[in-house]
Amino acid sequence: MAKIMIVEDDPKIAELLHNNIGKYGFQVTLVEDFDHIIGHFKKESPDLVLLDINLPSYDGFYWCRQIRAISTCPILFISARAGKMDQVMALENGGDDFITKPFDYEVVLAKIRSSLRRAYGEYAPKMEERIVELAGLCLYLERMELHRDQQIISLTQKEAVLLEILMTRSPKLAAREVILEKLWDDQSFVDENTLNVNVTRVRKKLQELGIRNAIETVRGAGYRLIPNWEPHV
Repeated sequence: MAKIMIVEDDPKIAELLHNNIGKYGFQVTLVEDFDHIIGHFKKESPDLVLLDINLPSYDGFYWCRQIRAISTCPILFISARAGKMDQVMALENGGDDFITKPFDYEVVLAKIRSSLRRAYGEYAPKMEERIVELAGLCLYLERMELHRDQQIISLTQKEAVLLEILMTRSPKLAAREVILEKLWDDQSFVDENTLNVNVTRVRKKLQELGIRNAIETVRGAGYRLIPNWEPHV
C-alpha cells in the first residue's frame, strides 16, 4: 500500500489526518522535526506528500521546491490560506493540488487516490517508454523530461500529461474538457485558475528551451500548441 508523508505542524490536525488516512490501509508517516524535512523524506521515500504552507523556519513552498529537486512524487498542499495567490504559488512551486482547511476527509482521500492513480496506477505511464515528438521537440513521458537539441528540462507529472495532450493534437485545439479529464479524475474539485496555472507552468518550461508564444489560448474553448520554433538539425 502507498506511503503518505504528512508535513503538518498542528499536532491535532496531523493526528486526525494520520488516523483518517491510515484506516484506509495507507502507510502514514508524520514529520516531527521541521528543520529536517528532506532528511525524513529521503529516509521514508513516500509515494505522496501532504504539505502545509505555514511551517516553522521555512514555509511549505520552500520545502516543496526542495522535494521537487529530488523527486516527482505527488505533493498536495493543505492550508488554511485560501487566497488565490497562495494556490498559484503552491502550483508554481511544484505542487500538484491544493486542499483548503477546514477540509472534508473524503475529499482529501479522493485527491490522494486520484494523484496516486495518475502517478503510479492505472493511468500512469506504462513500462515501455513512450516518446512524443513535434518539430524536434521530444517529450519522454516515462522520464518526465522535455528535450530540444542538447537541452533537457524536467517536468512534473501534470506538466508531462498536459504537454502530451497539446503535442499529440497540435496544431488542432485541445479542448478544456479533454485536458481536465486527463489531468484530474474529478473535475468538480478543479477551478479555472488551477488549469491556467498549469498551462503557465508549461509555458515557462518551453521558454527555458527557447520556445515562446507557442501555446495559444482559445478563450472559452481550450488551448492550441503551434510549432513556431525551428526544428533542430
